[in-house]
Amino acid sequence: MNKIQDIAFDFVISLLLVAIIILGIFFVIIWRRKPIHQSDQTIPTKICAPAYQLIDIDAATDGFNQRRIIGKGRLGTVYAAVLATAELAAVKRIHPRLVLSNAGFGFPSVIKTLSLAQHPHVVPILGFAQAPGERIIIMEFVGMVSLDFYLHENSDGASLLDWSRRFRVAAGVARGLYYLHEGVAPNIVHGCVKASNILLDVKFCAKLCDYGLSFLAPQEKRGLVGYVDDEYWVGNGGGCGGGASKESDIYGFGVVLLELLSGRRSEEGWLVKWALPLIKEMRFNEVLDPRLVIPCEIKPLARLAKVASACVGNSRKDRPTISQISAILNSMEIEVCS
Repeated sequence: MNKIQDIAFDFVISLLLVAIIILGIFFVIIWRRKPIHQSDQTIPTKICAPAYQLIDIDAATDGFNQRRIIGKGRLGTVYAAVLATAELAAVKRIHPRLVLSNAGFGFPSVIKTLSLAQHPHVVPILGFAQAPGERIIIMEFVGMVSLDFYLHENSDGASLLDWSRRFRVAAGVARGLYYLHEGVAPNIVHGCVKASNILLDVKFCAKLCDYGLSFLAPQEKRGLVGYVDDEYWVGNGGGCGGGASKESDIYGFGVVLLELLSGRRSEEGWLVKWALPLIKEMRFNEVLDPRLVIPCEIKPLARLAKVASACVGNSRKDRPTISQISAILNSMEIEVCS
């Protein structure tokens, strides 16, 4: 009897195995015939920026010809370049003294990481080059003019930036900064949020440039004072609580908002000291750019001033996050610009 039961048991197990195999084949056929939807496809990711030979960059800039210079800043000189692919690019040549002071730093790995950033409000990094005494960053040539130029350099620029466009710029910068802080892995601290690092295209769409490069000049005060908080300089720029951080980026963004509101330069911190008391006393009319007509409905501008005040008037631990700021400015942009 036991032998018969064993045979029956083996038979049942065999049937179950056959049934499982048949079901497996059936599901494979069904899966292969299932239409592929967008959600099933692999989302394309940006590849790290490649390394270029210095000789190729030299050729692309006509030997770093002065006639190709399109900008100068605290980190280096920017040249208009034509790559071997006929692609127009902006080449930033880091100042030699900064290269020497960071000779042992992992420049290629940092730039490769930064080049993964891909967002409508961020200028893409296309590549890099290095050699003894040379560090080069190759960026997309976006044919844009800086916010600093519109507000402070061009006599007609301020009038081109009416209030609705200024709201659009503010919201766009906030979205770009939100992406750097929260939307890309690893997160990127800009390190120097200021008007000259915000580029505007012909439609006044704002793009952030020079992000993540504070490692090249952590103690270089020129061009940075007034756009970072006092805590930035604590601990030699790298100690506990000091140096570039998301919170220092928020401070710089607050200064940019004050520049948009007033049309005045930062003047190494003077703008904050002048504007904060007026905002606290709700004397908003005195803050606004006199080159523009004050709108009948001043409430949105008053609200923008309060956002700026929250960014620059608090210590790091009490500042709003870029997520909170971006949500407010997005709704204000819809309200004002629609």
